[in-house]
Amino acid sequence: MLESKSYIATPPGVTIKEQLDDRGMSQKEFASRMGLSEKHISKLINGEVHLTPDVAERLEMVLDIPARFWNNLEAIYQEKLIKVKRENELDEEKMLAKNYPYSSLVDWGIIPSTNKIEEKIINLRKFFEVSNLKLLKNKDLMPIACRKLSDTEKSTYIMLTLAQYAKIKARNIEVGPFCVNTLKNEIESIRNLTTHVTMDFRKTLTNILSSCGIAIVYLPKIKGSFLHGISFYDNNTNKVVIGITMRGKYADRFWFSLFHEIAHVIKGHIYKKNGTLDIDEREADNVAADILIPKEDIDKFYRKKDYSIDAIKDFANSINVAVDIVIGRLQNDGKLKYNQFNTYKKKYIINY
Repeated sequence: MLESKSYIATPPGVTIKEQLDDRGMSQKEFASRMGLSEKHISKLINGEVHLTPDVAERLEMVLDIPARFWNNLEAIYQEKLIKVKRENELDEEKMLAKNYPYSSLVDWGIIPSTNKIEEKIINLRKFFEVSNLKLLKNKDLMPIACRKLSDTEKSTYIMLTLAQYAKIKARNIEVGPFCVNTLKNEIESIRNLTTHVTMDFRKTLTNILSSCGIAIVYLPKIKGSFLHGISFYDNNTNKVVIGITMRGKYADRFWFSLFHEIAHVIKGHIYKKNGTLDIDEREADNVAADILIPKEDIDKFYRKKDYSIDAIKDFANSINVAVDIVIGRLQNDGKLKYNQFNTYKKKYIINY
């Protein structure tokens, strides 16, 4: 017997058991009279197998209760069973739905606004393209490599939301066949774009990545996500997707996040079934850092121990990267305070 707040699904086996008790008949004798195994009779009584029309005919002969009664009882049970399961699943989905940034999706024009939780669940199902929100726990649907500063339950739900947002947006971006060697050959061209003062490089960056088989999507930032970037392989479109969060992002963070995700792609982390491990994230960090400022160059600069703004500008020019890239690296490595020279760091802003 299964039940929810509104329904109770009682299997026909309960009625069969009552009949046997009234007649003082054991299940073993009943099985013999029915011409079925004791195991099958036990499952029938416990509602673990369907009461078929054939069994209904046998019940009519053995218990002298019309077959149509048993068939109707089974039909009612199956109908109630579906209602019980759906109502219980809906209760679980109500709890899950509260974790997703529904209002943000409404603001982005992705799903309609509503105050009804049942409608929110349906809209979220359609957005995520699943029949039940519980299915999003299945990492086979979309393994994700990402750069984030914190790993909380809230940030995980936001990450899934942004990943689906990127997946949907990437469908409208035309890309060539993915080729990791082409991507490696284009690293220097992408790095050269770091010197741009504004985001006028977006079309060029999109074209470069598209030629490598990668669709880049600029993601709106959600408070509490701690997410800087994501990357994954979309089996449905055969595209590699890279998503970078925006909203007042310092340029050095933008480029580090981008090369971090590119590192995940080059290293094949995006194909891991259960997502990336800490060791993968550290590897991607190291690759990104070395692309932006090669280790031998930064080591040589550190040996001079001159961290004045003039020295930083000269060093940035010598390796052909933006000044804020160097400032960000020095802040990260503890050579500068995190608020030092931030006036020399530009911000990228995209209006959604």
